[in-house]
Amino acid sequence: MKYYLPLISVAALTLLSACNKNDEPEVVGGPADPMAEKLANAAPVELPPSVKASYQFRCKDNSLLFVDFLSDDKTANLRTEKNGAPTKLTAAEAGKPFEADGYKVEGSGKQITATVPGKGALSCKA
Repeated sequence: MKYYLPLISVAALTLLSACNKNDEPEVVGGPADPMAEKLANAAPVELPPSVKASYQFRCKDNSLLFVDFLSDDKTANLRTEKNGAPTKLTAAEAGKPFEADGYKVEGSGKQITATVPGKGALSCKA
C-alpha cells in the first residue's frame, strides 16, 4: 500500500497538468486609449530645477539669510527666516545676479552680497 500512494499522486498531477493546456493566445488589455493621439503629439515636459546647494548666511549686520541655489543656475530661493516663505529670485543668465521684488543676491558660493528691502547691500558668509 505504501508504494501505491506516491504513484497515484504522480498520476493525478499528470492528469491535472494535461487539463491546463490551452493553445489559444491570451488576450491582454482593454479598449483603446482615447487620449493616445493627444499624448503622442504632446510637447515634452520640462521638470522644474532641483536644489543644487542650500546655505545659511550670516551677514555683516548679524542677520541671517537662507538661500537655495537651484540646478538651472538661473534661479534662487531666498528666505529671511528659517521657516519663512521663500522669495523666488531669477537671473537673466547663469552667472548674473539673482533679482526680484527689491531683493538681489550676487554670487552663488559661500560668500554673497545681498540687497534686502529696508537694508542696503550686505556682505554675507556661509
